[in-house]
Amino acid sequence: MEQQTAAGYSHKAFSTEVGKGKALFTIFAGLCKGCGLCREKCPERALEWSHNLGVYGTPTVAPTAELCKACRICEQVCPDCAIAITRLKRD
Repeated sequence: MEQQTAAGYSHKAFSTEVGKGKALFTIFAGLCKGCGLCREKCPERALEWSHNLGVYGTPTVAPTAELCKACRICEQVCPDCAIAITRLKRD
């Protein structure tokens, strides 16, 4: 998945189903600076460093799907809006 920005740059986005399939965790690598605040604040310790690189060449985070509860704390504390948690509707 790629996100198109106003300046015409594209940033790769990596998505993973989390919360037992109830949500989609998306990290926008081109916005993530690898500060680790999301990892620090995650109450479930569900975020790990990934092999994908962010805007400054630093690792981005990736969720451990089994641990993530989709509480959205990581999304709320990210200073660069690099994380999006999208609730999935299941029939």
